[in-house]
Amino acid sequence: MAVDNAVGRLARLADERVDHRFKGLPPDAEGLTVGELAAERRNLFTGGFTTPVLALSAESVEHNLALMETYARRHGLAFAPHGKTSMAPQLFARQLEHGAWGITVAVPHQARVARAFGVPRIFLANEVVDAAALRWVAAELDADPDFRFLCYVDSVRGVALMDAALRAAGARRPVDVVVELAAGEGARTGARTESECAEIADAVAASPVLRLVGVAGYEGEVPRADGDRVRAWLRRLTSLAAEFDKRGRFEQLDEIVLSAGGSAWFDAVADVFAELPALSRPVLKLLRSGAYVSHDDGHYRHLTPFNRVPDEGVLQPAFRLWAQVVSRPSATQAFVNAGKRDAAYDLDLPEAQVVRSARDGSTRPAAGIAVTGLSDQHGWITTDADAELEVGDWLGMGLSHPCTSFDKWQLIPLVTADGTVTDYIHTLF
Repeated sequence: MAVDNAVGRLARLADERVDHRFKGLPPDAEGLTVGELAAERRNLFTGGFTTPVLALSAESVEHNLALMETYARRHGLAFAPHGKTSMAPQLFARQLEHGAWGITVAVPHQARVARAFGVPRIFLANEVVDAAALRWVAAELDADPDFRFLCYVDSVRGVALMDAALRAAGARRPVDVVVELAAGEGARTGARTESECAEIADAVAASPVLRLVGVAGYEGEVPRADGDRVRAWLRRLTSLAAEFDKRGRFEQLDEIVLSAGGSAWFDAVADVFAELPALSRPVLKLLRSGAYVSHDDGHYRHLTPFNRVPDEGVLQPAFRLWAQVVSRPSATQAFVNAGKRDAAYDLDLPEAQVVRSARDGSTRPAAGIAVTGLSDQHGWITTDADAELEVGDWLGMGLSHPCTSFDKWQLIPLVTADGTVTDYIHTLF
């Protein structure tokens, strides 16, 4: 993928015409390009935006990008943030600008999106056994000697399917793979035992179209996860890497890949990876946390490792969903015009945070106001009898779980603290 072509695709996102496809955007902006609308620097509250509308804080996104760049560098980690969180090429580009080694993805479609926008290194955290997808991978590798692609293998059967598909595709460059160690019995994907991992490595070694480059896994699936259990599993992972190295499995490599790291236990990953003794080759210690870019006001606010290591910094929640009060049927009940189509709800309900008055535009904390349920297009609000909330007010809500927040919006305003919309983030799910 030529760099200028990828840069051009990123720039052309601004050429998209604003119309009815993009919810929340001003109706009078129809026909403008996204770039033209961004150049107008409209205010989210007075610039004609309709509710519901999801906003992403420009300051918080920049803070989070810089914080994780610093954290990874401080701990000697390479960083391939998980792109499935946002599926936003503009954010991929900013992550790379902030020192990311590459982008992690979960499925071949996501890899194609990342590649289309010039991502030079892709870690696909799954086993790929789709022949059509493997033909695409082979073609990308053959066309660009600078492109790096890695994926999991977790079964001898999977290795056989990959081998057959890549041979049939006439692959000239071998596909780099890492053996995935499962996080425990009954966990998600991955080989359950070290002996199974060795069998998979043997199968890879027998294939001319695959190359074993390391080991990986996902500590977030450790059963009944706590600090001790997660660190114990991570030590199994590092021991597996050391054992493979001892047996000469990495002799032909310039570096060995060791990868883990979701958004809940990256402090444990940093600690245990730092314990790894010197191996025969330099080790690329690759962290893959993705939710940090927007953080949240629920699930990850509670789980983030920065709660355990506050001296390392603090992530800032960047999402706020604005909806309008459309009904106030009683002193203790109200309804807003945002529901399941607009807000993440798989882990937690939205959190009422701030009210913007329809009368004078003033803002106040959402005291005595709570979101208690979501219908498809309505949010159910319970209020104290004396809570200040009336029809027409805007209610600003924090969201939980970035992955299921981004995917409900195709175009997300990037907003500064004073309400100025400086850009629009495209998502490609």
